[in-house]
Amino acid sequence: MAIINDLFSRFGPPAKTKFLLLGPPDFRCEKLMDRARSLNLEHVSPAKLMRSEISRRSGSAGLDEATTLAHLRRWFFARKPDAGFVLTDFPATLLQAKVFDEWLDARDEALSAVIPVGNGSLGPVVEHYRMLGLLVEADSLAA
Repeated sequence: MAIINDLFSRFGPPAKTKFLLLGPPDFRCEKLMDRARSLNLEHVSPAKLMRSEISRRSGSAGLDEATTLAHLRRWFFARKPDAGFVLTDFPATLLQAKVFDEWLDARDEALSAVIPVGNGSLGPVVEHYRMLGLLVEADSLAA
């Protein structure tokens, strides 16, 4: 009997899986993203949440940290309890990571894994999640 290699098998029930992808996704996590789509996990990113806001603004539409946190907070607390998600490109700063941890605590939820992707400079954020024991290398999931 052949062994089924399931990317999500070590993270509990797939529908409740909660991932953070630190940095913009690249070709190395394509298999992970395909699997997340097949499980109907919600894929969220600050850019996606801000698109409608940006199109309504006149002039420059730069994202500042407070605006990003406000929009993501609205999404986080409006979603169904314990629903799975893949959150891409957030948190981008150590402050955002700590705020996101507080949101998870407030809802008594936990992340399944945090996966650094892309080539961004997120050293403090990566170290924060490494110290919490949540960091999983993207290459180990693609194997």
